[in-house]
Amino acid sequence: MPRTPHHSQRIRSGIARFAVCLAALLTLNPIAKSLSQTDNGLSTVQEIQGEFDSVPCRRQDRLPAVRALFQKMGAKPEELTSQKRGTAENLVVHRPSVQPGEDTVVIGAHYDFIGGGCGAVDNWSGIVALAHLYRTIGHLAPRKNILFVAFDREEEGLVGSGNMARAIKKEEIPHYCAMINIDSFGLAGPFALSNTSSASLVRLSEEVAATLQIPFYRVSIGNADADSSSFLSKKIPAVTLSGLSKDWDSILHTNNDQAAKVQPGSVHLGYRLALSLWERIDEAPCDAFRDR
Repeated sequence: MPRTPHHSQRIRSGIARFAVCLAALLTLNPIAKSLSQTDNGLSTVQEIQGEFDSVPCRRQDRLPAVRALFQKMGAKPEELTSQKRGTAENLVVHRPSVQPGEDTVVIGAHYDFIGGGCGAVDNWSGIVALAHLYRTIGHLAPRKNILFVAFDREEEGLVGSGNMARAIKKEEIPHYCAMINIDSFGLAGPFALSNTSSASLVRLSEEVAATLQIPFYRVSIGNADADSSSFLSKKIPAVTLSGLSKDWDSILHTNNDQAAKVQPGSVHLGYRLALSLWERIDEAPCDAFRDR
């Protein structure tokens, strides 16, 4: 996530409420009930925490580590598609719907990082949540196709997501139902970056968070941008979910962005919120959240 002015007043209570939120998630989420009859497809906080034992801190190791994480989550090597344009290389994993159709949901997170740290918060946290979403949804039966995308060069101007969005043909746009972007969890409770999100999906995120008993906020950060903007520019509904605290600007894009800064409960909340948000989008008509 790009560096922007301070914004913290509305998200100070997130960390203190992690334990309550996580306890509620174990019992209230309808997805949890359906998955309880399967091979325990829901990821735990401990599993999320384990993904930060070895964060790839060299830029040349980042994409191979993303590939390895998706394979750990059950993806076959041949299912991992590289989409390279110029110097940006996105990694895409396609999860088909249970019935043939063109309607598609994009779930994404950028894997690149800047600064002298390891990019653990910004945005290995998003990649971890994305990969665990892939594993969990593999236990379900989606009505719409899903593209799980690890975007490259977000920090340099949304290059990877911009390449993907621009490649969508005009006649295909009505079949892109929504885009969920996960960017920088690990410091506090979840919020929607409202200035880079569709109002309809922000409202839906609030409804989902209320059902899960997660404290949730709308935050507008001046001059901030995120990969959701690339899809908004194509009139595709999109939302960016994040989980930053009041001292975020002393961590992101600095030497301090290390695995030790990550609170796995925050990443787990982002994963569970995105999972339930996806479920609501998946069961709705494709145009349900498109601006009229």
